[in-house]
Amino acid sequence: MRAVVQTVGRARVTVDDAVVGAIDDGLLVLLGVTHSDTAQTALTLARKVHELRILDGERSAADVGAPILVVSQFTLYGDARKGRRPSWTAAAPAEVAEPLVTAVVEELRARGAKVETGRFRAQMLVESVNVGPRTVLLDL
Repeated sequence: MRAVVQTVGRARVTVDDAVVGAIDDGLLVLLGVTHSDTAQTALTLARKVHELRILDGERSAADVGAPILVVSQFTLYGDARKGRRPSWTAAAPAEVAEPLVTAVVEELRARGAKVETGRFRAQMLVESVNVGPRTVLLDL
């Protein structure tokens, strides 16, 4: 799994002119899944996101109760090394990726996090106001 984690003052996801997920003062997580990922990978990534000390004062979402917006992003596994047209072969197919993204969200919620999400397989408009900006790439 690969996740881009950003501190945000606010972030939201809109699908078909309707807001499907929104947070204030928390973390935006763009999440990609590859073929070798497992349920255990999802649990590990959720723990890392929740405990990542990226907020003010080197605190985590777990420390301060910051909300988390998780958005599936298969394009994190795009490979453009051989030209200008990315290959998506490293991204897991939707039927593999969706349950693992759901597992990350469920584990975050089980840890007590307030979690909002985008909508899997939808054309999403993702808006964010970055704070800092602070961005961390988690690559498991």
